[in-house]
Amino acid sequence: MARLFGTDGVRGIANTELTAQLAYDLGRAGAYVLTEGTHKPKIIVGKDTRISGDMLESALVSGILSVGAEAVCVGVVPTPAVAHLTREYGADAGIMISASHNPVEYNGIKFFNDKGYKLSDELEDEIQRVIENGFKDVPSPVGEHLGRRRREKAALEDYIEFAKQTIAVNLDGLKVALDCANGACYEAAVQAFRDLGADVFVINDNPDGTNINESCGSTHPEELMDYVVKKGCDLGFAFDGDADRCLAVDNKGKLINGDYILTLCAKHLKEIGRLKDNTLVVTVMSNLGLMLACEKEGIKNIITKVGDRYVLEEMVKEGYVLGGEQSGHIIFLEYNTTGDGLVTALQISSIVKRSGKSLSELASIMKELPQVLVNAKIPNNMKNIHEEDAEIIAEIKKIEEALHGVGRVLIRPSGTEPLVRVMLEGENQVEIDKMAHDLAKMIEEKANK
Repeated sequence: MARLFGTDGVRGIANTELTAQLAYDLGRAGAYVLTEGTHKPKIIVGKDTRISGDMLESALVSGILSVGAEAVCVGVVPTPAVAHLTREYGADAGIMISASHNPVEYNGIKFFNDKGYKLSDELEDEIQRVIENGFKDVPSPVGEHLGRRRREKAALEDYIEFAKQTIAVNLDGLKVALDCANGACYEAAVQAFRDLGADVFVINDNPDGTNINESCGSTHPEELMDYVVKKGCDLGFAFDGDADRCLAVDNKGKLINGDYILTLCAKHLKEIGRLKDNTLVVTVMSNLGLMLACEKEGIKNIITKVGDRYVLEEMVKEGYVLGGEQSGHIIFLEYNTTGDGLVTALQISSIVKRSGKSLSELASIMKELPQVLVNAKIPNNMKNIHEEDAEIIAEIKKIEEALHGVGRVLIRPSGTEPLVRVMLEGENQVEIDKMAHDLAKMIEEKANK
């Protein structure tokens, strides 16, 4: 059987790929693997606003109860709320039902351990093994030993209180626009900003089960960009469906992506002496502009593979406090163990308020370099040709020299398709466009000989 878990839990089209049966199996196996040996274990279960959430929650909870564990249902909350509440409530595990930024027909099941971290590959594989072995040796208690389901009505409030406490200023006088993507933060984000005194303008906060991420939120911020200008707001924030990521919009309606957010937050933390080792953790996909801006500010970069789990791994290993991705997945490890869109939005708002500067002025510390991405179709067994072929290696070196240190070449083999992605960054869009296409063509020709 193929691996069930992808980079972010188990995901698929609800009711065909991600069935109620699979949700039940994951609940049963997950509860068994994650709480083995615990007396009456407790598992937090949250979900986003998708219509399929009710079906999957019922099945998942049945699986949890069937092994004698307790399911604490916290209703519609952001993914980072599940990570936080798992720790806060002393639970043995947390499960979020969401497919993040994907369209409504998809859903997903994502596990957190008792410390609020996503599971290691080994634990995910162990859950899959239990399912494939037909639940051999997994107990089926009877009578009083079965599990119970409990609804925790205070969960959303508890998460909002936690998020508010991550900043030390009120937001009086700040005009903030929020695009809730008709997703999991439609209540949490609005209430947190209102409680802190901001003047709040909201769009896409009327989920009906089918409109999550539909032409809105962090994958489609265009409406918010217009709205910020129209309403004369100081800044705006676009969340994705489960609110573990967030993009900002400045007072002029310009999109401020994760690279800008990371750079300005790192600068602020360094200034107040809270950026451990003056280090920011990013992935290879972060724009070179971020690295140049950090260099200028005396901030070191640690660069990981693509994926927030690799960023987090590096942060935990060395105790770094800030890291993330261009997509707006920002981890403030002092506060939460996963990307947290609401915490990110509050941090940025607090920096704007404390500095007395506009977001467009603060974001101007970084200049994004033009980027070109070209796919080269090559056989699967030739995916490392760019590291092995002398002519290709020489060509890459020649391009990098021509970019005079203000540009770079990055080649990434696709994990799922027979191709490599050729990415170039530099100051001149036309120049790097030609270089990228020429290099991709050269790789393609040599690999398909």
